[in-house]
Amino acid sequence: MAFQPIYDAVAGRVWGYEALVRGLSGEGAFDVLSKISPEQKYRFDQDCRVKAIELASRLFPTGEELMLSINFMPNAVYQPAACLRATLLAAERCSFPTSSVMFEFTENEEVLDTAHLTNIITEYRKHGFTTAIDDFGAGHAGLGLLVDFQPDLIKIDMLLIRGIDTSPARQAVVAGIMGITKALDITVLAEGVETEAEFLVLKTAGIRLFQGYWFAKPAFEELPQIQSWPALNVTSAA
Repeated sequence: MAFQPIYDAVAGRVWGYEALVRGLSGEGAFDVLSKISPEQKYRFDQDCRVKAIELASRLFPTGEELMLSINFMPNAVYQPAACLRATLLAAERCSFPTSSVMFEFTENEEVLDTAHLTNIITEYRKHGFTTAIDDFGAGHAGLGLLVDFQPDLIKIDMLLIRGIDTSPARQAVVAGIMGITKALDITVLAEGVETEAEFLVLKTAGIRLFQGYWFAKPAFEELPQIQSWPALNVTSAA
C-alpha cells in the first residue's frame, strides 16, 4: 500500500491519509486490479483492508487524530456484517479505532444493486466507520446516488478539478455540488489538485479538504510529508 495525505485547509494540518493499492514494483492500482479475477475480488478486498490498517497502525504518529481512507469494491461485498469481520478483528488487534477509518467506493465501478449498497453503508456506520463516494462527478457515481443515500463525504473527481481556475463551467458545477452537499450535510473533498490556482479557487468555493500531487505524491509504505508553502502555512501531523 502507498499513502497519500489529505490536507485540511481550515485547520492547516493533515486530516488523514488514503491507502492506495500498489504493486511491489510500483504498479498503479489499475494495473494491479486488472489482474484480479472476479472470483478473487472478495478476498483481495479483504486483504487490502487488513493490510491498510496494519500499516497505518504502525506508521501513524501516536496521539494524532488521523483518518485512514480505504477503498472498497461494493460489488465484492456479499454480506456486510460478515465482510466487516476481518476488518474489525484487524482494528482490534492493531488497537486502531474504527472511528478513524473511512471507507470510500468509486464511481468507476457500477453499483449493480442500490439496496445492497445502502445496506453496506448502514452496517459500516453502525460500527463507527465514515463513508465516502470517490470520483464524484465521473463514471457511474453522480447525483442519483445522493438521492438513494447520503454518504458522510464525497470526493470531487479530478476531471472537474483540472483547470477549474480558468473554467467558468467547472466553477459553476462545483458551486452546485457545494449547495447540494451543504443541504445534505455532506463534507466535500477535492482530489487531484495539482496547482496553487486550482487550490485557491476551490478553497474560495468553500471546500475544506484537499488531496493531490500539489500537496504530496503517494509514498510506498510510508507517510509522505506535505510540502510547505507560505500561502498555506502548512504543518504536517506526520
